[in-house]
Amino acid sequence: MKLNELKPPKGAVKTGKRKGQGPGSGNGKTAGRGEKGAKSRTGYSAKLGFEGGQMPLIRRIPKRGFKNFMRKTYQIINIEQLNAYNDGETVNHETLKEMGLISSVFKAVKLLGNGELTKKLTVNVEKVSESAKKAIEEKGGRVEVKID
Repeated sequence: MKLNELKPPKGAVKTGKRKGQGPGSGNGKTAGRGEKGAKSRTGYSAKLGFEGGQMPLIRRIPKRGFKNFMRKTYQIINIEQLNAYNDGETVNHETLKEMGLISSVFKAVKLLGNGELTKKLTVNVEKVSESAKKAIEEKGGRVEVKID
């Protein structure tokens, strides 16, 4: 069997209705477009959100607030989650992703001080809370803050 020998099963392919082929075709003259109006003309395409002159929904609902498109979002981790590492290991984006603690290596990470740390680690992330930094340094570890 070759690609050029493949054929669809019998009855799977129907020929399309040939519109505008005269009154005997069952869809002639106006070709199923009805009479007059914008939709009967060639080249018609409704603009996004257009409701036929009625005030569009997007303009009817009240607008509130502001969303900063320049905002920075962080993936949050607590120091108790770092107990999964061995003593003396380095914690960075790649190792966090391998452990399943973050979803993406491309998004910034913030380390928070919830829980208790029992290991000596070197942590390399974008942001670290004061309590987390203190907890890591008490165990003899190091905190390296990445500049993003």
